[in-house]
Amino acid sequence: MTAEVRTVEAGELNRYADGIRDVYARAFAAPPWNEDPAGADSYAERLARDALRPGFTAAVATAGRAVTGFATAWITPEVFPADRSYGQVAEALGPERTRAWLCGALEVNELAVAPEAHGTGLGAALLQAVTGPVQDGRCWLLTSVRAGAALRLYERTGWRRVDAPVPGAAALVVLLGPRHLQRAEAGGRR
Repeated sequence: MTAEVRTVEAGELNRYADGIRDVYARAFAAPPWNEDPAGADSYAERLARDALRPGFTAAVATAGRAVTGFATAWITPEVFPADRSYGQVAEALGPERTRAWLCGALEVNELAVAPEAHGTGLGAALLQAVTGPVQDGRCWLLTSVRAGAALRLYERTGWRRVDAPVPGAAALVVLLGPRHLQRAEAGGRR
């Protein structure tokens, strides 16, 4: 069965909550994430709060009634946050690049595809659904260098790694979107 990808409003997310929780649990249980299935419950609670962020957007993939993938994004605040991994990102990029490259840009927060849908183009379609409408092309995301399949997807779809390793045990890397104006300055892989 072919999956359908559509953007959804924050108020529509409840309709897909169980499916999103299931996809999250299965997608992030495997290496390099190794998340406990209970992490999906925490994500579902966080998603409700994230949906209130400025510029929040989401896309959901469904095959019949089953959710097979999702992506979420929002606008990074002009005052760069310090919680989660943001402090490490700011340390890696420095204050000028952080402000110029990331603040006010669309930040892809989560992208997850059910394991049985890997290799179908669904990840690329979800990524395009949340980032395609960004008029100035300023999009970014953060992932682990240990997430080989995810990195291959991002690079295949035109995202570029920033040549500034993010400190910390998670081995994180920042990627700039295909139309981001500072891509050429990012260094890293094309």
